[in-house]
Amino acid sequence: MFETARYWRTLDDGTLQCDLCPRLCGLQDGKNGLCFVRRRDGDKLVLSTYGRSSGFCIDPIEKKPLNHFLPGTPVLSFGTAGCNLTCKFCQNWDMSKSREMELLQAEATPEQVARAATALQCRSVAFTYNDPVIFLEYAVDIARACRERGINSVAVTAGYINPPARDEFFANMDAANVDLKGFTEVFYRNHCSASLAPVLDTLRFIKTETNVWLEITTLLIPGQNDTVDELKQQCNWIAENLGCDVPLHFTAFHPAYRMLYVPATPLSTLRKARQIALSEGLEYVYTGNLPDPVGTNTYCHNCGKLLIGRRGYQLSDWHLTEVGNCEFCNQKCSGIFETKPGSWGNRARRIVISDFAARDA
Repeated sequence: MFETARYWRTLDDGTLQCDLCPRLCGLQDGKNGLCFVRRRDGDKLVLSTYGRSSGFCIDPIEKKPLNHFLPGTPVLSFGTAGCNLTCKFCQNWDMSKSREMELLQAEATPEQVARAATALQCRSVAFTYNDPVIFLEYAVDIARACRERGINSVAVTAGYINPPARDEFFANMDAANVDLKGFTEVFYRNHCSASLAPVLDTLRFIKTETNVWLEITTLLIPGQNDTVDELKQQCNWIAENLGCDVPLHFTAFHPAYRMLYVPATPLSTLRKARQIALSEGLEYVYTGNLPDPVGTNTYCHNCGKLLIGRRGYQLSDWHLTEVGNCEFCNQKCSGIFETKPGSWGNRARRIVISDFAARDA
C-alpha cells in the first residue's frame, strides 16, 4: 500500500524535494528517490513500502546488537526494502539494495505488529535489516502502537537523517544502535556516497536530546577503516561527545556485495580495536561476527569483574544487582536492565505475522 509521506516540499520549478535525509532528492512525477521507496505520485510524496515487510523473525536483543538494553529478551524484528546509503560492503545487501517489491510479502498494519508482539511476549520490536529511516512513517506508527501496549521500539540505523524528521523518529524510539561506518569523510564519500557529519550530528542528538538508549557499531573492513589513528580518533570523539559509557561494538566484515575482493576481518583486528577503545577510556567495548569469549562479555569498568557472560547470544553469567550495579564493587553499569535477565538465548524464530496479528495476550 502507498502512504502519503512527510518531510518534502515543492520547489519553484515544480520539482518535489524529499527532505527526509541529507540527500535532498529532487523528484519528477513517478520517480523514486535514491532509497527507492519514497516516490513522487502526482503532487505528493508517498512511501511505497508502508505496511509491507520481507518477513518477521524473533531474535535475541543482543543480535541487534544491543548488550545493555533488556539483556536476554526476545525482539520481534523486521525490515522492508531499500536504503538511503549505497554502501559497497553492505552485509544485508539482498534486502537493503533490493528493487524487487515482490520480496515484501508480509503485510501488517501497525496495530497488527503491536498485537503480534504482545501475543509473542516480545519485549521490543526492532526495525532492522534495512534502515528504518526510509520508512519513517511506518516505523513511527508501529512504535506508537507498541508504546500503547508497553512494548519498546528499537531502531537499527545508519543515522543518516535530517532534523526535524530526526526529532519525530527518535521521539518514538526506546533504543537505537547506530552504524558508524567509519570515521573519515573520505570513507563515507567513497564507500557510501554519503557524509560523516550528519551521522555525528545524529549521534550527538540521540545522546543529548533524547532518552533513547544508544549503542554504536562499526564494521571493521581490512585496509579501509581500521587504522590505529582512525580508531583512536573515533573513540576520542565518542568519549568527548557522547560519554565513555556508550557501548561500542566492533564487528567483522565478510566479503559481500561489491567488496568481494576484500578479505574477511581477522579476529586479531577486532581484538586490537577493542584494546584501543578501552585504552582511550571507553568502558564497554565488544567484538562481534566472530567467536570471541572475552569480547562478547560485559565487565565492570571499575573493578574489572565479569558482569554479564555470553556464549553467542546466550547469557551464561549475571552479576548485576536489582538496580543494575556491579555485585562486587557496587559500581553502576550503564544500561536499561531489569531485576532478572531474559532467557531467550540463541534462538531465532521466523514467524508468519498473520498467525499472531489477530491475537490479544
